[in-house]
Amino acid sequence: MNLDLNRPYRKSLMSQGLMYMGGEEWEITVKDISLTGVLSELRSDKFKNAKDVFDMLSDSTIVDLYLPEMRLAGEAEVVRVDMFDDHIAVALEFRNVAYDVDNRLYKRKAYRKNMTAPGRILLNGEYREFTAVNVSVDGLMINIAEAIPVEAGEVTVFEFDRLGLEGEIKVIWTERTAEGGMLIGLEYVHMEKAAIKGIPRFAR
Repeated sequence: MNLDLNRPYRKSLMSQGLMYMGGEEWEITVKDISLTGVLSELRSDKFKNAKDVFDMLSDSTIVDLYLPEMRLAGEAEVVRVDMFDDHIAVALEFRNVAYDVDNRLYKRKAYRKNMTAPGRILLNGEYREFTAVNVSVDGLMINIAEAIPVEAGEVTVFEFDRLGLEGEIKVIWTERTAEGGMLIGLEYVHMEKAAIKGIPRFAR
């Protein structure tokens, strides 16, 4: 019997999910999963061969992955593409994936992409630097270095150069951190940019 001891154990299954690639969301079926990645099946007439897929990945082979039935979401890298008569097999290797033990993926309006990048927000009459924690098409979570009085429902303005966003934003919730700073949940109210490139909705 020939055993490949170096290959992680893979569990066969049929689970539906979504992959964000080339600025579009694609429905996929996960055929099997291991600790390191998944083998998925993509059905679309848009792709005639593997080159079409890799052309779409020319900027980056990293894609966003959303598997709500398995409570997984995050980033994965396309490491192999195989063409078949009725589908495309895409092998994905996990890069930054979270397992949601509380099953909040079903409850969220939109997928949140982990993204660490700086920005500015006007609070208490002063622009303050923040670091984004995650971003969605509806809003973002930020971390600021100091705890200051901020009320839920307050509408203010912000700038986030990483995605070219600026405009009005609403404070939804606040939470103090162990380091003496604050996490703030924000929802877009009015932005100069209507579409957010690179952030999938992945809404159920």
